[in-house]
Amino acid sequence: MPLYLTLLIISVIFPLTLSFDKKVAFYRHWPVLFPSLLVTGALFIIFDIYFAGQDIWGFNPRYHSGIVLAYLPLEEWLFFIVIPYASIFIHYVIIAYYPKAFFSYKITIIITIVLISVLIPGVIMNLQKAYTLVYFSAMIIVLTVAALVSTDLLKKFYVTFLVILIPFSIINGILTGSFIAGEVVWYNHLEITGIRFFTIPVEDFTYGFSLILINLLLMNYFRKLIKNPHNG
Repeated sequence: MPLYLTLLIISVIFPLTLSFDKKVAFYRHWPVLFPSLLVTGALFIIFDIYFAGQDIWGFNPRYHSGIVLAYLPLEEWLFFIVIPYASIFIHYVIIAYYPKAFFSYKITIIITIVLISVLIPGVIMNLQKAYTLVYFSAMIIVLTVAALVSTDLLKKFYVTFLVILIPFSIINGILTGSFIAGEVVWYNHLEITGIRFFTIPVEDFTYGFSLILINLLLMNYFRKLIKNPHNG
């Protein structure tokens, strides 16, 4: 089995199996989760296709199925269902078992301001680097929206994301070349800052952060829409 596909299966098998845990009851979120995954995935895939088409990044055929659609292997299409599903599952597990595990409003706002203050210069200094520009900008936009419309979500997400980073770093580390010969995913060094944590480009952390938070924001929106269908 190709490595990329194997990593996706490993990532989702336990969250999917444990989705029916009585305390978490993650399956109850499915009516708002799956529409969110589709909308967010479509947005990210647009950029994925563009980047792959422009050789800003690409995929090593040695490690994927060989089934390619619009420059992207099958595994990359599945990525936007599997990885957010697993990550959001972790988010709700932590909330269920540790309901008081969140930052105060003041700390949340401070963290948000600090992150945006770091990202803005990062955008300005890397205007010619497409991958950096897009995903630094995406995180700025998502953070701003979240701070304005759902601070309660941010208070929890800053905590849960720290836990999500553990499996994220393992999976993304392997994808970017840790523990294997070569890379599953390669990056054009002219289109990224070059700052890496082990083998993971710093941009991938903003990518993952934005991917998960957009899904959570959309889930909240769809919940409100279901409860008040005439106010949407």
